[in-house]
Amino acid sequence: MSTAGKLNKQAGFTLLELAVVVLLIALFTGLSIPLLGRLGDSGLDSSARRLAGTVKYLFNEAALSGRPYRLTYNLAQGTYRAARLETSGELTAEGGIVREQRLKGDTRFRDLVVGGRGTVSDGEVTTEILPIGWMEETTIHLDDGADQVLTLHINPFTGATEVYQGYREF
Repeated sequence: MSTAGKLNKQAGFTLLELAVVVLLIALFTGLSIPLLGRLGDSGLDSSARRLAGTVKYLFNEAALSGRPYRLTYNLAQGTYRAARLETSGELTAEGGIVREQRLKGDTRFRDLVVGGRGTVSDGEVTTEILPIGWMEETTIHLDDGADQVLTLHINPFTGATEVYQGYREF
């Protein structure tokens, strides 16, 4: 006689199985909460990531559209904005994800070093991003107004940004 046709009358979970599931949920929660706490931890880190992403995006847009772009940094206000150079010579402000951005929290520009122009620590600085796959080599120093400094170095041939802890010169 086969038992394949009989229904199993046991239903539900044992107390041991439930305890194991609750323990696993508690373990995963305990490991995840410290990671989530770091997401908004530093305005300095967040500003550096956003700025690096903006540079790479504009580098790619220049190559795809065949139009040069300009990225203007306002050192006093802690903002940066992008504009596209039209064939007429007119600058068109970019919107969307490259609209004018402000550095987060207490983050500020300490200075910028643009190839051939030296170090600038106040006013506005503009870097050119050309559609031929090149932009001006730029080093950006950000600080949080306390003791942390980040150096962002933009590769002129790839638009990739390397981020370093501390103040570095290139």
